Amino acid sequence: MSWPIINAAQIPNYMNKSNLVIACLLLFNLLSAQKNSFTIPDSLKKKSYEYLDTKFYALKKDSAHAAIYAYSFLKKARLEKNSKEIMNGYQNLMLISPNKIKPTYIDSILYTAKKSNDNALIGAAYLTKGTYYYGLKHQKLAMDYYLTANSYVSKTNDQYQIHKVKYCIALTKFYVGFYDEAVSLLRECIDYYKNVEARPYLNSIHMLGLCYNKLGNYGLCTQMNTLGISESKRLKSTVMIPYFVHSEGINDYFKGNYAESIKNIDSSLDPIIENEDFANVAIGNFYLGKSYWSLNKKEKASKHFQIVDSIFKENKYLRPDLRQAFELLINYYKTKKDLDNQLYYINELLKADTLLVENSTYIVSKIHKQYDTKELIQEKEKILIEKNEIEEDLKKEQYYDIIFACVIFLLFIFIIWQTRRYYKRRKMYEKNFELRMQELNAVKNKPKIKIEKEPIKDINTETVAAILKQLERFEIEKKFLEKDWNLVTLAATFKSNTKYLAAILSYYRDMGMSEYINGLRIEYIINLLQTEPIYRKYTNEALAQEAGFSSTQRFANAFLAKAGMPVSFFIQRINKS
Repeated sequence: MSWPIINAAQIPNYMNKSNLVIACLLLFNLLSAQKNSFTIPDSLKKKSYEYLDTKFYALKKDSAHAAIYAYSFLKKARLEKNSKEIMNGYQNLMLISPNKIKPTYIDSILYTAKKSNDNALIGAAYLTKGTYYYGLKHQKLAMDYYLTANSYVSKTNDQYQIHKVKYCIALTKFYVGFYDEAVSLLRECIDYYKNVEARPYLNSIHMLGLCYNKLGNYGLCTQMNTLGISESKRLKSTVMIPYFVHSEGINDYFKGNYAESIKNIDSSLDPIIENEDFANVAIGNFYLGKSYWSLNKKEKASKHFQIVDSIFKENKYLRPDLRQAFELLINYYKTKKDLDNQLYYINELLKADTLLVENSTYIVSKIHKQYDTKELIQEKEKILIEKNEIEEDLKKEQYYDIIFACVIFLLFIFIIWQTRRYYKRRKMYEKNFELRMQELNAVKNKPKIKIEKEPIKDINTETVAAILKQLERFEIEKKFLEKDWNLVTLAATFKSNTKYLAAILSYYRDMGMSEYINGLRIEYIINLLQTEPIYRKYTNEALAQEAGFSSTQRFANAFLAKAGMPVSFFIQRINKS
């Protein structure tokens, strides 16, 4: 499967405008008939996967011709029931398909992987889905799929896929500003891929340099860019060289070398534009604009900031640092007393803030705003008033002030309510923890007394005794840790019937089936957390699996119901004890 694209926001569409219509028609016809009707051409029937794949990639910019090799590849894989190659076939088709069709192929990749029951393939499928959503700038969704991919890949010994997941997670962490965490992951990727494959190795060096730049370590950033260029030449893989030059141009800006920054970024942009990498085109133009602005060439700077805006409008791509382009454009047109352009870029800045809020609350907290939303709205109204000679600005400002004050007041009340609720819950959890510890100590110090009950009516005493003995063995052997127990399966295991088992559980254990199984599992986990410190480092998901729960949420709910506190609180108090 192909390596994730280095671009921080894009999955390229390789379709040529000249054959777009032909390709779409061909893809539609083939898609509607791919399961049964498509026949591999005679000249391709005996060709290997490698041959078909090589031909496809050689023609991928000519979608109409590439589709023949892609569908031949997929048909061959289906006939041979080769799950891995079926997934590769769908991935090839995704590369040449219109954006609306791509999710269909991604779902087919995931369906094929799950059907194979192969953790490595399932992990790779989720990784593909995460990369797709990363390309659409859905950072949170992408991270969810990367973490799901990791949960499957980590069960395998496939180091390539394991490090591929690490690289993808590092990209997402870079986007939201967790640069130190991204550095740690990228170093691992560099160490692994150095002697494995050139492209991921060079990608990792490039991203590590970008992280160092964001951390303010410009010297290390330059070292990474120099290393990347020399390694590209050594490995005879030149596709990444423009990106290292691009990165160094940005680094030059932060070092105050504005002329050198302009030179490096300018020289790198043509191949990046050819790659249809709109994200790095936007980033490059932003820092070209910043360099010209620093050299007091503000007219030239504004042209580059306008390119950032055009990419934002067309592709909905914006990084937190690029937000300043709109502020500088507003400033520029204010000096020109150009009200129309001021108003336009204020609206663009409001849209930019909305997009950044949607992407990540962390990003919003990191933004240094020259204008907050309230001030932007007021300034927008002021310009509209000036243009339309309306003299009601004071009333409108007061109106927005009242709304703003109300929002602040309601937010304050909400924070107070949440704080009181939080401490009330903590107090309740603390009380439940102390009661729990007292009960456990009492059980340890008190001899176990077997309470005899009157025989249960309507059930033979021998049957009752047999089921109780089986229940005791079930508990001692910890069979409750196995998944999917219910009244029917347990009754079948005991060679009894559900009516008898339900009645005996109710009478002798004072609980129903779900409460009985969940109670045993939670008691088991509580005992582990008390006696085995290593389990306190487990995630809720890992603890849920250890206890035999089918989902993390069911485990968390069962623990809260049984112990009267969340798992995290119990572990925290145990650690303090």
